[in-house]
Amino acid sequence: QVQPVESGGGLVQPGGSLRLSCAASGSIRSFYTMGWYRQAPGKQRELVATITSSGTTNYADSVKGRFNISKDNTRNTMYLQRHTLKHEDTDVYYCNALPTHWGASYWGQGTQVTVSS
Repeated sequence: QVQPVESGGGLVQPGGSLRLSCAASGSIRSFYTMGWYRQAPGKQRELVATITSSGTTNYADSVKGRFNISKDNTRNTMYLQRHTLKHEDTDVYYCNALPTHWGASYWGQGTQVTVSS
């Protein structure tokens, strides 16, 4: 069973950078898709970025040009590098792993990111 675990959250100043990591228990090389989502209190979870097994990426319009999703298959880890952070980037960030397009997806426990001066 896949169990994603996020890390790297914390407090960062506006305009700063932060990298989130998502480590999976098992090989992610062939995973259909992995992605990052975020959720603010009282709001629905929303897509931030996804990456496929071939490395194709997709981003929400709100983060294009500021965030970069990548993965290291040798470390079974996915990353989200975030630059030029804004107050509105304050959320709980979740990692999602979808090993096959017909199967179950797996969520991490989330990591809090707070952008504040």
